[in-house]
Amino acid sequence: MLRRKLVSVVPNHYFSVSYNSKGRFCSYWHQIDEIISLKPSSVLEIGIGNKFVSNYLKEYGVNVVTFDIDIRLNPNIVGSVLFLPFAENSFDVIVCYEVLEHIPYKYFRKALFEIYRVVNSKVVISLPDTERCYKIHFKFPKRVEVKKYIEVPRKNRPIHKFDGEHYWEIGKQGYSLGRICQDIIESGFRIKRTYRVFENTYHRFFVLEKAKEGFNGTLILGNLRLGNSEDWRKNFEERLTFKKICRYLHLMVINFIKFM
Repeated sequence: MLRRKLVSVVPNHYFSVSYNSKGRFCSYWHQIDEIISLKPSSVLEIGIGNKFVSNYLKEYGVNVVTFDIDIRLNPNIVGSVLFLPFAENSFDVIVCYEVLEHIPYKYFRKALFEIYRVVNSKVVISLPDTERCYKIHFKFPKRVEVKKYIEVPRKNRPIHKFDGEHYWEIGKQGYSLGRICQDIIESGFRIKRTYRVFENTYHRFFVLEKAKEGFNGTLILGNLRLGNSEDWRKNFEERLTFKKICRYLHLMVINFIKFM
């Protein structure tokens, strides 16, 4: 019954003009670039969509196995992310782009545990992020370009309503970035980087590393130790936003003075 519910769209959805927007193709570039930069010996792609990413990678020479719950998309293997039919440490890298929001959040960590079990090294996922942000885009002489965004969390987050596809999204009430990071880390991963695509800020990427020792009660994002206090999520988001604002304003001033 759950598997039937998780197949939420028809195959031609992935080839519609509205789906394949300019922003989505910018996201495809990041999806491909993150994989190639890791130089993996084997890749499992969970959720294949229109196969744009997997087809490119195969032509590039990457060993890719495609996996999807929808048999109509013709993946190499059909199944659910909640029950991956692979042995432990089967793939060097696993990627899962814009997939996990299609399952109820109560299964989010179950999916992460399965990915943790099957992957040997790195994981790249992307999730929809609706948090408010402001873009800064400047072009200076000598072809210097600055493209940044500043996130400004809402005090009153909107309530997410199931639209037939997404059960939840980052930035909605009850689904803060802090909560998602906590669940990722407590599933055994280190978050090496997280960012949003400038041309498509709706897509937030997470580059994860499998922590061999698992979760030890201390939450780590890169080199930032967050501890295990009840209010760490709020402190994390406030610190992240404040640091970004200061860094970007500093960069703007330096570049403005430099090219005066």
